[in-house]
Amino acid sequence: MKIAVAVNPAASFGRTRKVGHQAAEFIRAAGWDVVVLEAENYDALRRSVDRTLATGVEALVVVGGDGMVHLGVNALAGLNIPLGIVPGGTGNDVARLLALPLKDTKAACRRLLDALETGGRRMDAGRITAGNRTTYFAGVLSAGFDAAVNERANSWSWPRGKSRYNLAMLRELGTFRRITYTVTADDVTWLQPALLISVANGQFIGGGMKITPDAVPDDGWLDMFVVKPMSRLRFLAVFPKVFAGKHTSHPAVEIRRVRRVRLEAAGVVAYADGERIAELPVDVDVVPAGLWVLA
Repeated sequence: MKIAVAVNPAASFGRTRKVGHQAAEFIRAAGWDVVVLEAENYDALRRSVDRTLATGVEALVVVGGDGMVHLGVNALAGLNIPLGIVPGGTGNDVARLLALPLKDTKAACRRLLDALETGGRRMDAGRITAGNRTTYFAGVLSAGFDAAVNERANSWSWPRGKSRYNLAMLRELGTFRRITYTVTADDVTWLQPALLISVANGQFIGGGMKITPDAVPDDGWLDMFVVKPMSRLRFLAVFPKVFAGKHTSHPAVEIRRVRRVRLEAAGVVAYADGERIAELPVDVDVVPAGLWVLA
């Protein structure tokens, strides 16, 4: 009856360590044997998680943001072990997708403990193949302007919080140019000029931007989101609508449901759940019911 709780002390600029220990104490008070996993960096934590899973656990709980969810999803790939999430990062887009409490550690712990009793739920997982490497994601893969913003924001130590992403977006907008992708979706290939292309299992990126408002994480489909070239002024006019999902009627926005996508473009990096994956080309497909979550 052991639960592993993995804590990213760097998430949300170090505030997550306290949240992680609060979550561990709450779960322990409910009668579970809890092992807390911490490490000095992401790779060391991933190795610690893998070693602990090999000893046998009832569940893996990750405390942090989407990067920690990404770690958990990939650690559990192919294992019949559920993933619990206690939000403690900056974006928390997968937690938002699952309607988890974002700012209440005890409420988030109650949700996952209740789900342990009821069995939780299954959701789809996205699968990325880049070269000889396979990676899984729960939320959204991005390749283009939004990934470039992530790349820039991750290189900054200030400001903290979501404002860093918005400032990075404004800086990136000044130099970013349209990309011509070669897209193959469900065996149909075409050239696609665009500012960005995302392949979504969930609805949100960037801490609440509802890019694919009709995406359902357990329907066996992915939603491909394309923003075609437009002027900077038009982009800035459309951008605020993304948070409410009101951008989809814009003529430069296209969303289509797919099961498999290959994206090719020179010099473009793909991110998934906020984590750097690889330069294009990447192949993305859906694994129906591929992830067991305590939600």
